[in-house]
Amino acid sequence: MIVRILGEGQYNLDDAHADVLNSLDAGLESAVESGDEAAFRAALSDLLTKVRTLGTPLPDDSLEPSDAVLPSSDSDLEEVREMLTTTDEGLIPG
Repeated sequence: MIVRILGEGQYNLDDAHADVLNSLDAGLESAVESGDEAAFRAALSDLLTKVRTLGTPLPDDSLEPSDAVLPSSDSDLEEVREMLTTTDEGLIPG
């Protein structure tokens, strides 16, 4: 699975990590829905950190299609809320 973090780049992750990422994605979605800024910041940080930890960065000149697009670490709650309105599955498919 190819995951893009906006403003940062793409990471290649084994599909076996999908459950972990989906769980973190659900936590982020819940924090956004509740409007809890502290929970949102923690959930976004956890999700991005896990992608960076489990994934292998792709070269900057790579043009692979992304399976998932995640907000940058400095995104605000409303930006992420807007991203979530464009999907029925959260940010991570599956």
